[in-house]
Amino acid sequence: MTKSGDPQAAGDRVISRDRSPAGEPNGAGESSGHACCAPAATRRVPGTNAEATAPSDTDVDSAARHEEPAPGEALGEIRGSTPAAFAGFAFDFVSAGGDFDMGDPYGDGHPADGEGPRHRVSLSAFAIATTSVTNDDFARFVADTGFTTTAERLGTSAVFAMLLESNPQAHSHVLGQAPGVPWWVEVSGAHWAAPEGPGSSIEGRGDHPVVQISWDDAQAYCAWSETRLPTEAEWECAARGGLKGRRYPWGNRLLVDGQWNCNIWQGDFPRTNTLDDGFIGTAPARHYEPNGLGVFNTVGNVWEWCADWFERDYYRRSPQTDPQGPETGEKRVMRGGSFLCHDSYCNRYRVAARSSNTPDSSASNIGFRVVRDIDSV
Repeated sequence: MTKSGDPQAAGDRVISRDRSPAGEPNGAGESSGHACCAPAATRRVPGTNAEATAPSDTDVDSAARHEEPAPGEALGEIRGSTPAAFAGFAFDFVSAGGDFDMGDPYGDGHPADGEGPRHRVSLSAFAIATTSVTNDDFARFVADTGFTTTAERLGTSAVFAMLLESNPQAHSHVLGQAPGVPWWVEVSGAHWAAPEGPGSSIEGRGDHPVVQISWDDAQAYCAWSETRLPTEAEWECAARGGLKGRRYPWGNRLLVDGQWNCNIWQGDFPRTNTLDDGFIGTAPARHYEPNGLGVFNTVGNVWEWCADWFERDYYRRSPQTDPQGPETGEKRVMRGGSFLCHDSYCNRYRVAARSSNTPDSSASNIGFRVVRDIDSV
């Protein structure tokens, strides 16, 4: 699956950074919050997300002790316009909805993430794209509309530092590091078509998820494509794939027959990635087996924006039918984790896991997928 010269696919190499970054998780269980997974808007130099201040201490091996069930239990100005070019839209949609139990049944999440209480949710039928939006998909949107993303307008975005090892030219464009999380750097000129900054491109990665996308950018794409972002409840319902109360879309065991089912970090975060799954960055949007609904890569790979504002305690007052999230907020929900998640630091590659970021934030591991109301499919 690797491609020569693709900074996202590193083959058999072990990628190692020979230093101990400040702010790394310590024995007291402290961390820099979500910053291993997605920094806050880099306009302020990529930093931490104060909503969560400690990693989960979940032992991945403990997941194997649970019985496996059977399946089934603000817009930028754009020109042009209509989805005329949308006739070539490559997405497949699958139907989802109905009743399910939302939230973490095991207590795996950190309290500040608000993964509980577990509660029953009833959703109207909707259709969700089987993959996240890819580079090819987003390129068609930009070609049709001339849209300029948040990162392009502001001139910088957050790049995972280890990705720059395959793009030496970008080193001269590094503007700074996040205090305490130096694996995130602010790179001048990094955006969706040059995700690691000047000198990088998406050539050979057309089928990878588009990254360096803000919530505002995702909204613009949805307006063009006559789609919308999923609500947080819709996202979790679809990600579960018909399994009741499991950690992952495929069950409770992270590895099945010794095989990886998602693109996350292997090794010692953030120093060494053993690349057991073959990827230092994103994997193709259809690389792993889909879940029981036919939806690909809902955990790992890239964080996916949801429509909802984030509130830690929202589940305590969430309506049972078609919850839409809080009416106001400062950050938007992100779901699914990314290629940077690791159980020692960011155990958020579970279907119940939650995160958030400001709507203008973009980074090497933030993308999105879309949904449609069932009567528009």
